[in-house]
Formats: sequence, structure tokens, C-alpha cells
Amino acid sequence: MAINSSGVTLAVLTVLAAGLQAQPRPKITGVAHIAIYTKDVAAARAYYTGYLGYEEAYKLDNADGSLALTFFKINDRQYVELFPEREPGGDRLNHIALEVDDLEAMRKYLGSRGYKVPEQTPKGRTGNLNFTIKDPDGHGVEFVQYLPDSESGKRLGKNMPARRISDRMAHVGILVGTLDKALEFYGGVLGFSETWRGGREGQPLSWVNAKVPDGDDYVEFMLYGGEIPAPDKRGSAHHLCLFVPDIEKSKAELAGRPGYGRPLEVRTGINRRRQLNLFDPDGTRSELMEPQTVDGQPAPWSTAKPPR
Repeated sequence: MAINSSGVTLAVLTVLAAGLQAQPRPKITGVAHIAIYTKDVAAARAYYTGYLGYEEAYKLDNADGSLALTFFKINDRQYVELFPEREPGGDRLNHIALEVDDLEAMRKYLGSRGYKVPEQTPKGRTGNLNFTIKDPDGHGVEFVQYLPDSESGKRLGKNMPARRISDRMAHVGILVGTLDKALEFYGGVLGFSETWRGGREGQPLSWVNAKVPDGDDYVEFMLYGGEIPAPDKRGSAHHLCLFVPDIEKSKAELAGRPGYGRPLEVRTGINRRRQLNLFDPDGTRSELMEPQTVDGQPAPWSTAKPPR
């Protein structure tokens, strides 16, 4: 029997490796939240609560009493997390989060795929289980398992006023430099499936929608090509998308709410869905979008190549 320099048999190593490879992937059921930075917490609160109509369900403070982060509730499973900015000119995106049914299984699974994960499954300050890794473009991807006795669990059915502009976050959008690497991570490792590719005629591929394996939410890849821009040059590419059944009705409702000050313009996107883009005080985009296409037919897939 062959022995390596550490005195461990190669046969044992083979068995261990096989055991690691056999770790199953737990269910990924949806997009749990998007976490963003703001330089003006009061102004951001006025936008997400006063304008979009979401309640600030709970918050966490630092040891000195200053705000660490706060949570605007979209529904019982989805939130917008707001962090005070750490430095001027940084990316507005802090991280995105995916809900899983078994975080301990996810920890073991990602560890078996070579990702750096905690030694034990951690519980966050809100009482839910969570940890974060980086995707190929350096974006934080948090995995969260909701628990009944957590801050979110205690508020099931609460903090959801009728005036909120939408009750579902359909997707989050992130910048992607190299599509193949993103697909290897989100598709090959996490099990996401492509549902649509889009681009303007005569131009490189611009968007790829990748759906979570065990739900209907998706992540939209905003394709850039190569190295993505510096944090202060990313504009409004990082965004959240809120489904609304009737975009004109939502526009009329928003037009009657004070405090925004920008034009409200409905457009039909390349995906043939009517959309209305809004921007918080820091420029983070909230895309209101109808779930159906304008003619009820699926939007055609682009055959363009990704940007280089």
C-alpha cells in the first residue's frame, strides 16, 4: 500500500476526497435581501419608507450607539438592508443574500467545493443563521437560513403596510466582468439556471438572468467585459427589481407622493416588460417592472457574444 510523506495512506486520502465531493447542495429558495450603503441615512430612510412605502422593521446599532444597519421589509422573506457608508466614493453595493433551507449543509457543501467557510455555522445578530463568501467578481454573497425566534421570525405577518409600492423583489442586479466565471459559480456551484439572455441589436450581450434552483427569484448579470469598473464608476448597474402588476398605476401612485423630485418615465425594456426606474439619494436603482411582457409572448433570447 502506498504511503505519502505524512504517513497517511493514499487510499484513505482518496476516500476522504470522495466524501467531500459527495456533499449534496441544499436548496436555495430565493433572494433574501440586497444590502446597500448610504451616505445620508435620513434621506435614504425617507426614500425607502416615505416614498416606496416600506416599513423599517428593525435595526442594529454599534457599541457606541451609532447605526450599524437597518432593515426595510418587502415581505416576510425579503428585505433591503441599509448600511451607513464606510468611505466616500465606494460601491453602493454591500452584498446580496440568498435564502437556503439548511445553512449547515450549505457550509459543508461549499467547503467541499473549495470555498473558505466558517468552521461552524454562525448565527448573526438578528438571530438568523448566515455567512458570506465572494463571487468571482468580488461581490459578497450571503447565505441565510431564517429561524422562528429571529428578529425576522418574530415579525412574520407584520411591518407590511398596504402603501408599499411592491410586495416582491423579483431579482437583484450585479456587475459581472467575465460571464463564464459567473456561470461557473452561480450555475455550476450553486445550481442557478439561465432563463434569458438580452442585448441591444448589433451590440455585445448585455444581460443574463439566472434563476435560483428552488424558487422563482433570480440574479441579473449586468455584463461589463473584463475587469469591472472601479467602485466609484459603477453607476446604477447594481440594483433591485420590484414586481408591480400595473406599471402605470404604480407611476400614478408615486406621482402623488412627495419628496422624490425626478421625472417618472415608463419604458419597455429589451425583455419586453414595462419598467420604471427610480433612484435612491445615493443613486442605487430601484427598478419597478411588470412580471408579464407587453404582448404576453416570451422575450427572444439574444445570440450575441458576451463583451470582451
